[in-house]
Amino acid sequence: MRIQIRTKVGASLKEIKKGFTEDLFLSLNPPFPPVKLKQFDGCSAGDEVILELNFLLFKQVWKSEIVEETETEASWHFIDVGVKLPFFLKKWKHHHGVEHEESGSIIIDDITFSTGTILSDLVMYPLLYGQFLYRKPIYKKTFEKT
Repeated sequence: MRIQIRTKVGASLKEIKKGFTEDLFLSLNPPFPPVKLKQFDGCSAGDEVILELNFLLFKQVWKSEIVEETETEASWHFIDVGVKLPFFLKKWKHHHGVEHEESGSIIIDDITFSTGTILSDLVMYPLLYGQFLYRKPIYKKTFEKT
């Protein structure tokens, strides 16, 4: 299944790239499940991010690797793929995009995931969509025009 959320912000491409830090990453996580960041290497190819998700009765490790990063005058993109995923996910690919616009930039979260069955994909879709929709006001506040 695919989720795509676009957020218009006032900051430039360079400001956004500079702002994609560990602190931003932590602020983008909704309150549930609580996330403990075990490792954050950055957003370049070969970097890894390792999380521990706390579902109260059990914990799950999520490890992603940045497999690609591309930058031009008009855009910056990086892609992470799930290497070790929580039991309810079988595949994960998150394409992070930033595209320059005349009055700022557009941040794009483009996620492709699979739980292994279409029925559980349909159940997970609104939950994951909500998790990423949570990012919109944070992106807007963080990347207001300066």
